[in-house]
Amino acid sequence: MTAKEYNISVDVYSDNIFRFALKHLRNEMSAKDIVQETFTKVWVKHEEISFEKIKSYLFTTAYHSIIDWVKKEKRSGDFEKIDKTLSSEKTASFDLQEILTEALNKLPEIQKSVVLLRDYEGYNYAEIAEITNLNESQVKVYIFRARKALQEYIKDLDLVL
Repeated sequence: MTAKEYNISVDVYSDNIFRFALKHLRNEMSAKDIVQETFTKVWVKHEEISFEKIKSYLFTTAYHSIIDWVKKEKRSGDFEKIDKTLSSEKTASFDLQEILTEALNKLPEIQKSVVLLRDYEGYNYAEIAEITNLNESQVKVYIFRARKALQEYIKDLDLVL
């Protein structure tokens, strides 16, 4: 990949990667760090990467960076404190976007990732499988289970409302 192609990929995909990271981390500064880290890693290997596969490579790199960040935060304990604070604040409000975000945050990381890649970013099953290092049938199962869990969560809220 040339420097020009790299710059094009930054222009085209940086916002998508930011949204993807922000949905996972719920922290704007951390999401920006993930975007920067992702593009730094891509630049280091830019000579080995084909421009035709840059989208998949970027999201795979971002996905792994997010997983590493979550693991690091869970070890430090800060992630759990933030999660509880956000959950209690969001429960008081019944805004649909907030309810969906809270429901997504209750999913296991892998289910959350595949649902966001499929429904939020618009990737097909093969692309998601490549990004997450799963096979297509695993991706379909995770998406199915995640959607069922989201459906159940929203049904439970309907009973409360």
